[in-house]
Amino acid sequence: ILTSFIKSAYSLPRPKEIFSVVPNLDNYFLVWNKNNFARYFLNSALVTVVSMVGSMLLGCLTAYGFARFQFPGKELLFRVFLLTTMIPGVINIIPQFLIIKNLGLVSTYWGLWLIYIGGGVVGSTFFLRGFFQSIPKEYEESVLIDGGGNWRIFWNIYLPQSLPAIGTLAVLSFQGTWEEYFTALVIIKDEAMRTLPIALLMFNDKYATNYGWVFAASIIALIPTVLLYIVFQKRFVQGGFNEGGVKG
Repeated sequence: ILTSFIKSAYSLPRPKEIFSVVPNLDNYFLVWNKNNFARYFLNSALVTVVSMVGSMLLGCLTAYGFARFQFPGKELLFRVFLLTTMIPGVINIIPQFLIIKNLGLVSTYWGLWLIYIGGGVVGSTFFLRGFFQSIPKEYEESVLIDGGGNWRIFWNIYLPQSLPAIGTLAVLSFQGTWEEYFTALVIIKDEAMRTLPIALLMFNDKYATNYGWVFAASIIALIPTVLLYIVFQKRFVQGGFNEGGVKG
């Protein structure tokens, strides 16, 4: 933060320079209006929010299916799901790009959302399945007696009971998409549609880097994640969230 207040810092400042700096917002105003930073910030906000909501919604549905339904090959399919998380993303980029290209979605947010949501479903499913399995099945009986079905059980019981896990997952999903650089650079060719990590890289000049700009831009990029953490901090994973709900 202190480094972001220093003007014309073309080398990493020494401790004496850092602790003697006078707080100001000059670098922040300059960064916001430079390298299309403001536009890329809004682009990232749109891409990240849609990706987060989509991956969490599909992840909740998939986790519910794996947790409560019985079907042939269930455990094998779940292990295949987990196996895909062990493949480095850089290896997937070529087949992903070819698929997006054949669908005509290069340089569109739809192509980016398809990759982000598809990749996020697996992690969301793995994360939430355990929480869904820990919810007592006795909760379902009251809904079934009232004539409700699986959708009502899902929306009225499983989602509310899993809010601590979903809150944690929301922060992780947001941060992972917000900071993603490589896929966005490959899929999005239109400069006006690029995302924030690309704007951050533009402040690293070929011949000289103004570290005051770099740190100011990085702090601006951190603000949404910090705000999301503050909003969801009371929803973070905590034990005993369904204790006492079922009488022995």
